[in-house]
Amino acid sequence: MSVPLGVRTSDLPKRVASAIVMLAIAAGAVAAGGWWLKGFIGIVAVIGFGEFVRLIIKATDNIPYRLAAILAATFYIGIAAILLMNMAPFIQIVTVVTVILTDTGAYFTGRALGGPKIAPRISPSKTWSGLFGGMIAAGIWLMIVVGFIGLALRGLASSTDTTPEGKTLLFALAIGAMLAIAAQAGDFLESWLKRKAGVKDSSNLIPGHGGVLDRVDGLLPVAIIVGLLTGWAGV
Repeated sequence: MSVPLGVRTSDLPKRVASAIVMLAIAAGAVAAGGWWLKGFIGIVAVIGFGEFVRLIIKATDNIPYRLAAILAATFYIGIAAILLMNMAPFIQIVTVVTVILTDTGAYFTGRALGGPKIAPRISPSKTWSGLFGGMIAAGIWLMIVVGFIGLALRGLASSTDTTPEGKTLLFALAIGAMLAIAAQAGDFLESWLKRKAGVKDSSNLIPGHGGVLDRVDGLLPVAIIVGLLTGWAGV
């Protein structure tokens, strides 16, 4: 039986209020820049790591498994945090907004359209429609970013050959879709771990959103991919 849209979005006001507070704090850190921003990223990483360890401990009593998982979490979160800290500010913003729009597109599309679940045993709320909604949102966002970069370059150049071509915009769309898939994969990883641990959220720190790890689970793999790509490209 289909669940009414009003029920499916009943937690929206609380989520929006918490999101505004989180965005305000993050925006303040970005505006301050420098060590303030790095410190903010570091604090978020430490809290997220603590929640990750808590889930691991709840998920298994096997000590070797726990130690191996904690070591993997250390590298996973640590590498993502370091790469995010060392990105150019513009790339940081584009990366974070890509993940936010992925989550937003997936949330609204999934809640509005519903449909088949991707992996109901791992994450009962994740649908194929939500995944495609997140991919489209992230792809369009990167197309807009590339388009504005092209217009800016065009304004600085004497010629008009810096306008993004159709292939460039399609490439941006594809990259956005790929990053959205990576964000969803990070979400599924945490969902699987929470399922093993028998909990709904990584913590109750953020009203309507769960814990810090619940908010950055998609950012972790995206930060690693973007950090490696931009490092390789020398950006």
